[in-house]
Amino acid sequence: MQTWQMQEAKAHLSELIQRASQLGPQEITVHGRSVAVMLSREAFDRLAGADQSLVDFMRRSPLYGMEEVNLDRDTSLTREIAL
Repeated sequence: MQTWQMQEAKAHLSELIQRASQLGPQEITVHGRSVAVMLSREAFDRLAGADQSLVDFMRRSPLYGMEEVNLDRDTSLTREIAL
């Protein structure tokens, strides 16, 4: 992943976008600290799961197909708060 300083990224925005599209994620730094990553729209959609429905997401859950899911609640007493 190529790293760009903020000033450089602002000055060469079209190049930054082109590289993100063709070469993959591009890191942007401010004072040497990573603050952002430029992604292509395709990469973002893939990571965000934009092409999947909620049903598809739920079906990929490790809990999908289980007959019974045990969700035990904590039955300990609540704590008292002095006012």
